[in-house]
Parts: sequence; structure tokens; C-alpha cells
Amino acid sequence: MKTIIVSAESPDALQRALDILKNGGLVAFPTDTVYGVGALAFDGRAVESIYTAKDRPAEKAIPVLIADESDLEKVGVDIPAIAHRLATRFWPGPLTVLVPKKPTLPESVSATDTVGVRIPDHAVTRALLRAAGPMAVTSANISGQPSPSTAEDVFAQLNGRIPLIIDGGKTPGGTPSTLVDCTGENIRILREGPLSLEELLSAS
Repeated sequence: MKTIIVSAESPDALQRALDILKNGGLVAFPTDTVYGVGALAFDGRAVESIYTAKDRPAEKAIPVLIADESDLEKVGVDIPAIAHRLATRFWPGPLTVLVPKKPTLPESVSATDTVGVRIPDHAVTRALLRAAGPMAVTSANISGQPSPSTAEDVFAQLNGRIPLIIDGGKTPGGTPSTLVDCTGENIRILREGPLSLEELLSAS
């Protein structure tokens, strides 16, 4: 497989990405933290290929990125009110909420009955998500290797494993999003990140 890098400013970048995604392929692109690699969230076989491309352990769930809060209903069911309150306060941004999973979401996204969902604070990513719909996305690296902050970093690790990288320049890098379980009576932080429990409770 040949891996092509396309500038995010190229007029056909979005269409090229959509064509690949709709045909079950993977695309890497910048987010508000690091570069991610993703597939259409409801294409189970495509999501499985993320694990292959990254040499990722099969038991690790993949979070879903969406463009707007209204898209939460596309991937989750019986969304807890607290999840909506946190989303309204902290999205787009470094917050992933764990909510009950829509039954039609493939097991390759999550083998449990929950799914992690986030809106990234990055214009290129959100434009792609608005055009493509919800995507299963994880860092665009070989598992265990450094997370990439440039298109060149992605190419160095995933060249020949994915067809397209959208080059949006250097990403901020930094800490992964705070992961919050919203499925119980009280919220629980499952992964520490930029948002503290105190900040989250102030919005709940």
C-alpha cells in the first residue's frame, strides 16, 4: 500500500479522505492533541484494520470522535443527563465521556456495552467528522511508540499501512483527554487528563 500525504489546505483533501473512508480505508489527521488514525465508526471491518495497522492489542477499545454534541445520540443510547452537561461545558476539548453504547456500533469499537466519545477542538478534524460522520479514532502510531505530532511522524511509523495522511501542521501534543465514566450514579475519572475532578463536578 502506498501512503500519500496531502495538505489540509488542499481543496480536494476532504474528498480524498471521504472516498477512502467510504471504501473501508483508514485516514490519519491532526487533532487538538496528537495525530489520529481513524475509520468510519459503524464500519466494523474498517475499525478492525486500525488494530492491524497499529499492531494494537485487540482488547483495547477505540474512542469515537464526533463533530457536534447532537451527534452523541448517533453512537450512544439513554445518554445520562450528566454526560450532556459535561459535553455542553467542555466540548470541544479534552474530555471523553463514557456512555451506554448504541447496539449497532461494532464490537471492534468496544466489546463492552459502553463507548468513549469526544469532540476534538480542531477545525480540520471537525470538518472531516461533519462530512464523514462519527469515526473511531486513536493515535496514529505503532502501539507502544511515541504519539505523532506531525504528518512526518505518522509517515515514519505507518508508511505502507494506511493510504492517506492529512497534513495539518504540528499538533500541540500533550496529555490525552480526561476520560469520565458517566454511566453510574456519580461520575468517575477513568483516566487522568487536563480536566480535574473539581472542574468536572463544578459543571455537574
